[in-house]
Parts: sequence; C-alpha cells; structure tokens
Amino acid sequence: MNKNILKLGLSALAVLTLMSGCTQETQNKFSRSIQNYTGTNGVLDVYMGEKLVNRFLKVDKMTTGVGRTDNQARSYRYSYGYADLNFNFKVDEGEKKVYFEVSDYSTPYVFYANPHH
Repeated sequence: MNKNILKLGLSALAVLTLMSGCTQETQNKFSRSIQNYTGTNGVLDVYMGEKLVNRFLKVDKMTTGVGRTDNQARSYRYSYGYADLNFNFKVDEGEKKVYFEVSDYSTPYVFYANPHH
C-alpha cells in the first residue's frame, strides 16, 4: 500500500476521532473554517414571495456577525458578492461587488450596498 495513502487515511481517522468528542457547535465551527478556507463561489437569491428581487454572484462565504465589544454572535450573516442586476448568472460590465447582510429576524430583509454607485 502506498505510504502517502496510508498516512492520509490515518490522519483522516485521527481528525474524525477528535471531532467525535467535540460539541456540535465546535464541529460546526470546524466545518465553517474549512469552508471559509476553500470558499464556495456561491449564488444568493433573495425572494419576496415568489418574486426574485436580488441575486448576488461569486459569494465565497457568509459570516455570522459578531459584536465588537461583547464578542457575541449577532442575528445576521454578511458577505460580499456581485449584484446580478439582470439575473443572468454572469457578472456583466457595470455590475459591482457589494457588501450585503441577511437577517435572522422574523422580518425578512437583505441590507446591501447600492450597486449603482
């Protein structure tokens, strides 16, 4: 058996063993850290009812907001993505990369930078 494959298998087994003793939140943080490193190049669609109202392209990750002074998680997630103004799944000339937030509150909203400025 190839030594590199054996080392990789043993390393994976060690990580799985360590993770099995972690809380669910610790496992989630570990998973997010891997995703944050690798990215996802995702698309975020925002609907109001059945109508598509916003689309963001090339979203690598979404991060949970954290308070600056109390270090507590906030009820929104944020990221950067290109505003797909014509909903064609391509970043066209004039479509800018913008900051946006998605709320966890019961009132649905998306806060984002104006892509026209």
